[in-house]
Parts: sequence; structure tokens; C-alpha cells
Amino acid sequence: MAQPAAEASRLGLADIGDLLAPFPGRAAATTRIAAASTLTCLIAAIYGTPEAATSAYVIFFINRADRTSSIVMSVGMLVLISLIVGLVIVLAGLTLDSALLRVTCMAVASAALLFLTSASKLRPVGAIVAMIIGFGLDELGLVPGGEVATRALLYAWLMVAIPIGANVVVNLLMGPSPRRLAGARLAHCVRVAAQALRHPEAGGPAIAQVLRDGVQPVAGWLKLAKFEGSANAADVSALRQAMTSTMAILMAADVACRQPGASLPAPLADSLADMLDAMARMLDAGGYPVEITVPLPDTAALSPLQQSVVTEIVQAIAHYAEPEAAAAVGPAALADAAHEATDKKRGGFLDADAFSNRSHIHYALKTTGAAMFCYLLYQQLDWPGIHTCFITVYLVSLGTAAESVEKLVLRLAGCLVGAALGTAAIVFVVPALDSVGGLLALVFAGTWLSAWVAMGSPRIAYAGFQIAFAFYLCVIQGAAPGFDLTIARDRVIGILIGNLVVYLVFTRIWPVSIAGRIEGALASLVSQWQELVAARHSDQRRQHAATALGLQGAIAQDLTLARYEPGMVGPGPAWIDYHRRRLGVLDAVAGPLFLLAERFPGDPDVAARLHAVKTAAPLAAASPAPLETHADARTRDALLAIVDKQLADSPSGPATPPAPHAHT
Repeated sequence: MAQPAAEASRLGLADIGDLLAPFPGRAAATTRIAAASTLTCLIAAIYGTPEAATSAYVIFFINRADRTSSIVMSVGMLVLISLIVGLVIVLAGLTLDSALLRVTCMAVASAALLFLTSASKLRPVGAIVAMIIGFGLDELGLVPGGEVATRALLYAWLMVAIPIGANVVVNLLMGPSPRRLAGARLAHCVRVAAQALRHPEAGGPAIAQVLRDGVQPVAGWLKLAKFEGSANAADVSALRQAMTSTMAILMAADVACRQPGASLPAPLADSLADMLDAMARMLDAGGYPVEITVPLPDTAALSPLQQSVVTEIVQAIAHYAEPEAAAAVGPAALADAAHEATDKKRGGFLDADAFSNRSHIHYALKTTGAAMFCYLLYQQLDWPGIHTCFITVYLVSLGTAAESVEKLVLRLAGCLVGAALGTAAIVFVVPALDSVGGLLALVFAGTWLSAWVAMGSPRIAYAGFQIAFAFYLCVIQGAAPGFDLTIARDRVIGILIGNLVVYLVFTRIWPVSIAGRIEGALASLVSQWQELVAARHSDQRRQHAATALGLQGAIAQDLTLARYEPGMVGPGPAWIDYHRRRLGVLDAVAGPLFLLAERFPGDPDVAARLHAVKTAAPLAAASPAPLETHADARTRDALLAIVDKQLADSPSGPATPPAPHAHT
């Protein structure tokens, strides 16, 4: 299970070492980013386009784990940028001779795009688009005529088009297919479950990690695999079932690791683990296991809790990649179809609360105000070298005060590390370079180190982005190796100014606490478990479990971030502790509740326990569901006893939780 929330809100040296450790796919993703960024620098050097450092940095935002998502994201962004640059060209005739009108257009376009960044599916690239428009209009103020202005806008378009083209080429050559990624991720999860069964005392952390985010991306990869044709409909259906079966195996293995008396005897655990390892090897090879014959173990000597674990694992293995037969159309099936249709209708371009949630407008105005302040600052100081403060605002602006404060630490640390690496490279490495090839090798090495950090945990990933940004601004000074330390100094000063301005704006003007997001996510988490308990089909229950555990990990991370918020903005320690305990209760009962729902779907006793978790109220009397055998009754009683113990041991807390200091 994902742990409720880290007690320590600051990273120590041991934590950083763990976060920098390799994991499956990290090196490959890092190499693709390094290759695409280096290719971008090569193209920019050949054609002499300006702002090559920013172009190389764009790769970090448009590269994805699989080749299809990366290419689709790149092409979509190119179309969007082309349309926007065309719009700017139209505006150029109106703003070329008026500085006031030009700045007004920059502010209005920025606010509109940042609103869409916060309230629509433009979120991944909206801030970059706003930055490009600002850069293009800024360049207009430096040129004497319309023809040169058009050339400046073309360079602004190329600043994004070049990394997009490089990213497409690299992903076509090196990017893994979503089908392969799905199989590799399932193999990793199955292998972790096997290790947990063999060594339950040490398998908890690894199980917690894969439960939180192990199978979450697989469904999306399978959709992409069908879209690009790397998997046919039968394979997609089988792998979807494999995904849900893997979730069930992980949940059962987690119970075996965490609950006293649930770990399996060594011979039985080794036998199941060997079978799981064989399945993992098949998934790694690009296939998937079917028609698995599982020798039924003798469970008579096992405790009811051990029997429930074995039963769940054996059933999941036996039908690992065999989709359930289509159920007869009934009220439940019709309800599921209606729910899916409703979800599709809601999946529009704009968020449901786009025009009702004021935080979207506030985000757009705060970021635009910070950017325009930085723009006017370096214009009035006549210090164009620190223009990176303007770019930095768009790249680092975030939604809540907690994220802003936490990321400020990562930004500053990353900026200083990147600046130190870049300055050291200028002093000790660049003088020895005599060609563009040497510069490209230096860029590749610096990018690889930065991307390794950026591809890691969210707790340090942002530092990797900042390391790359500062390193590029120091090292990439033109089409050839550059030695000017003044350029590096000014650009780093600009980054620091931009970070400071964003921090002050986002913690002083319309500060948004992360408390509201935590409360909403907790409500959604309980709803997911309620839907899981009510679901009649195992694949639905397992999908709800995957969604719930991913959400649980996100809430744990947000509770850690909440400690970063200033006292005048964020919740107090009592509020954080109360919600951490609530999440802890859901974490503790998740495994037993899942096994109960799998074995006894629709049991009112299970629903009553979950209702008690939601309301923190005493358990209401419920009529026990009729069971077929005495063994079933013993298994249910054992699982319910675990849930009851966790509910009894958890602090009850007040009926109304402590109020945060600030509301969103």
C-alpha cells in the first residue's frame, strides 16, 4: 500500500540517494531526452537560430515515456504554435510602432493562454505557448521594420519547431512502443509480487511502490498500442485482463506482507513465486501467459487469512490474461454503460469548473503579472542579459502555495547545481573544444545527468528541469563553443530573479492552499472504494482499486507538501495530522476490503465498514450475507476482524476536522 504520508517533509542525503537509484526504463528515457536535446542543438548550430538553449529545454516538456504519446504531443504542439505565430503576425502590424500596445498584447495573450493552461487540456504546453508569444512580441520591439519583425517571429516559431522535429525523429528511432512498455510494466509488477511472497518481511516497500503507480499507466499504453497498430484487439483485451489480474496479485501479496499471520509457508510461497517469475519472463519477451494450470495447494492447514490470500492469487493466475465472458445485459451492465457514456461526455477540452473556479483566473493573472514585472524590470534596467527571468516565470509557475514553496527549494538547488556545472564546463572544458562536435558531446553529458534527475520521483524531478535549464543557458551561447562568463552570470541571475518573483506572487497574492485539493481527493478516494465494494465484476473492482491506490499516493504527496505552506496560507499541524490519520485508516483497510469485495461482492457488512471509514461514525448493524460454507464464514470474519481492529485503533478525532488557516 502507499504509505499515508511521509513524516519528514525534507529530504536527507539518504533519501536523495534512494531517489537517484536506477529503476526499469529510467536510463532509456534519460538517453532519449539527451539525444533529442543534442540533436536540437546541432540543428540550431547549423542554421544559426537564436535561443538554442530554450529550444533544447523544450524537449523536457514534450517527451513522454512511449513513442506514440511523444509524437502526438509534438505534432499537436507544432500545429498549435503555428496557429499562434500566425495570429502574432497579424498583430504585428498593429503593435510594431507602439510599445504600449505591444506590451498590452503580451499581457492579454499571456492571461488567456494561462487560463487555458489551468482550466483545459492545454495544461501540458499552455505555459510554453504563452512564453513563445511573449518572446515573439518582445523581439518585435528590437527590430526596425516589418520584414525584420516577420523574421523574428519565424525564429520564435523555429525555437519550438526544431525541438519538436528532433523529438519526433529520436522517438521514431529509439522510442519504445506502448505495447512493449505495457508488457514490461506488468512483468515488473509480477516480479515484485513474487519477491514479496518469498520475503514478506522485506517486500512491503516495493509492493507499496508498484501499488501506487505500477499498473496505472498500462491502460493508457494499451489504448495507444491499439491506435498505432502495435497490438490487435485480441491482444489489447488480453493485456487489459492481465492488468487487472496483476492488480489482484499485488493486493493479495500486500496483505501477505503487512498483516500478521498472513504470510504463506515457504514451500507454498516459493511455488507461487516461481510461477509468477515464469509469467514475468513471458511478458518481458513480448507475450502473455494463457491457459495456465495452477496446481491447487492443500489449504486445509492454512489460517483463514492465508487461505484468502492463496485463493485470490491462484484465481488471478489461472485467468491471468483471459477476459471475463460478456455478462448478460442487466441493470448493472446498463448502469456501467451509462456511467461510461457520461464520462465520455465530460471529457471535453475545458474542465468542468473552468468558469466557476476562480483559481483558474487567479493563476492566469498572477503568472502574467509576475512575467510582465520581470519584463519591465530588465527593460527599465537596460539589462537584457537577465531576460531569463521572464522565461523562468512561465516555466516554474504552479497552482498552489505548497507546490510553489517546495518547488522553490528544488528550483534554487537545481539552478545552483546547473550553474555550477555550466560554469565549470566553461572554465575547464570549453577551452579545450575546437568544434561543434565537442560542444554537442558536452551538451549530451549535461543533459543526461539532468534528465536522470528529472525522470525520477516528483520529490526531486523539478530539480532536474532546473539543472538542465541553468546548464543550457551557461553552455549554449551560440552556434560554437562560448567562453563568456558574463552571459552565464546574467542568465543565472535572471533565473534567480524569476524564481523569487514567482514565490512572492504566489504566496502573497490570492494564495491557494493545497488543503482544498486534499479534501476533495479524500472524498474521491472513499467514493472509489465504495464503487469497488459495489461492483459485481472482478475487472471493475480491480480497476477501481488501481485508481484508488494511485489517488492515495497523490494524497500522501500532497499532505507532505502541505507542510511547506506558510502559516498564513496553509493548514496547521492539527489539520494535517487529522487528514493523515484519515488516509492512514484507508491505507490500513484497503487490502482486507479488496479481498472481501473479491470474495463476497455486495456484502452489506463490507459496505458498513467502508461507511464507517467515510463518516468516522460507529458501525451500524447490518444483516450478514448468507454464506455457502463454514470456511467462507471463517474467511470473512478474519478479514472483517482486521478492518474492525484498524477502525478501533485509529484515533476517532472530532466530528468536524480542524479548519485550515486558509481556504482555496
